[in-house]
Amino acid sequence: MSHSQSALLVIDVQQSFLHRPYFSELDLPEFQTQLLKLIAACQAQAIPVITVLHVEPEGAFAKASNWVKPMDFLPPLTGLVFEKTVHNALIGSGLHEWLQQQGITHLIISGIRTEQCCETTTRVASDLGYVVEFVTEATLTFAMQHPNGNIYSAAEIKERTELVLHERFARICTVDDIVQRFAAQAVAA
Repeated sequence: MSHSQSALLVIDVQQSFLHRPYFSELDLPEFQTQLLKLIAACQAQAIPVITVLHVEPEGAFAKASNWVKPMDFLPPLTGLVFEKTVHNALIGSGLHEWLQQQGITHLIISGIRTEQCCETTTRVASDLGYVVEFVTEATLTFAMQHPNGNIYSAAEIKERTELVLHERFARICTVDDIVQRFAAQAVAA
């Protein structure tokens, strides 16, 4: 896949989550490390890094909250910022149209929450014809309780997300997979 046809989506890595009752810092340090490594690798290859922010009319995701902005650990990103009001980043945000105008056909998915906006964007992207790489370790989620009372850890949710996406909607990969592929492509060029 040509770098000129690729883009990294950084989905909903925004301060709004810090103000949600389910937010947990348990997996945050590893997520930060992996996401920053992924961003740096893409920037080094001149791959667009696109910030996507979720906006709702009220609460922590409302613009009036002043929390609809990237988390502080993110470097200043010079790429485009798109706002979405639904779970997928492509429909209704203008992002899909922009990607088409740029000739981008390959998406690298990262962000918050693994099984919600990241997974939904992956499924929609696949249906729209994009080649998608889902970088699970560069996504973050939180434990959830099923209506039957069972509690699922963030790790279990990530594993189930990989299960349903793998080879149906996306290639599941690590940050190191991406970095190594970039290195191999640079040697081959």
